[in-house]
Amino acid sequence: MALIVQKFGGSSVADAASIKRVAKRIVETKAAGNDVVVIVSAMGDSTDELLDLAQQVSPKPPARELDMLLTAGERISMSLLAMAISDLGADARSYTGSQAGLITDSAHGAARIIDVTPGRIQEAISEGAIPFAARDPLAVIPANVLGSMTAAVMAFLFGITNSVAHGGPIVALLGAVNKPLLALLCMICGAIVTGVVAVALKKLRVKKTDEVALAK
Repeated sequence: MALIVQKFGGSSVADAASIKRVAKRIVETKAAGNDVVVIVSAMGDSTDELLDLAQQVSPKPPARELDMLLTAGERISMSLLAMAISDLGADARSYTGSQAGLITDSAHGAARIIDVTPGRIQEAISEGAIPFAARDPLAVIPANVLGSMTAAVMAFLFGITNSVAHGGPIVALLGAVNKPLLALLCMICGAIVTGVVAVALKKLRVKKTDEVALAK
């Protein structure tokens, strides 16, 4: 049994029909014998619409309140998707980032994760449910891609090979790769690149939002 993490962007859950299609895909993955965790974005262009609405009522909205506003989009999409999955006979539970165990600092608009306590997610998986977490993909997806590419290129250059069909830190520590220490180094470098890119992109987005607000 594998643990599958599925990420769906705003266009994938833009309307009711799209949400039903995504729900069917998730349930099929679960029915194939996999544990499934889902990350979902706000529906369609709702994040941009919320930003526009915020700027109409306040030329420079407080960062905390802007964060609170933007979470509404993801909460709506993950709740609707959980309903659609339930209608297909599967158990799904939606969680915000903090409910899922992602603890950040208080830098609103550019917060950094300082701790991860995924107890509720693990409990949901153990009970056969499909847990959902809301997440803004604008920084996360490019960061993960670049981080993964960095680790993959380094592994290729170091001549690292894997003797099993899946990998990760635990696999490396158990000796499934031919060069476990170098493999861990690649993973660490990839994680660092992911973190740096995610923070940089999020700060850039916040800066652009502020500039638009000031321009108005």
